[in-house]
Amino acid sequence: MSQIKNKTTLNLILLFSIFALTTAYFIEYALGHKPCNLCLIERLPYILTIIIVSLGLILKKFEKTIIIFLILIFVAATIISFYHFGIEQGFFEESLVCKLDNNITNLSKDDLLKELQKEPISCKDVSFRIFGFSLATINTIISLILSVINIKLFLNYEKNK
Repeated sequence: MSQIKNKTTLNLILLFSIFALTTAYFIEYALGHKPCNLCLIERLPYILTIIIVSLGLILKKFEKTIIIFLILIFVAATIISFYHFGIEQGFFEESLVCKLDNNITNLSKDDLLKELQKEPISCKDVSFRIFGFSLATINTIISLILSVINIKLFLNYEKNK
């Protein structure tokens, strides 16, 4: 019975990760809100989660190892999202990651000079809000919740064998 619960929880985490990425890409491409570099980095945990959980479902083993990886992934995601939230709120200064331009596609001298003169999208500027919260704020809360869920799964894993 607990195996079904663990697998169900992992499936829900997989579906939520797919939903989160789909939403991020919808906001970027359909609604036209360009992400900053930290926003792009905050997508990586969801991509990793999709890959790891999908592999676990295909291989039908390594469930406990997958849960450990998910704990590490979402704790890191919480830290990155909180850092982004802190930049938005003025608690932290923007790092070099925020100042790098990720849209350079041409390497001709003139185009490169034009790109260097452009200001990249700032990590402290919030261009999109849901219910008054920035996406970094929402991602901090979601990553923390997913961290706790995975920690509980891990702690209860041995008891429910």
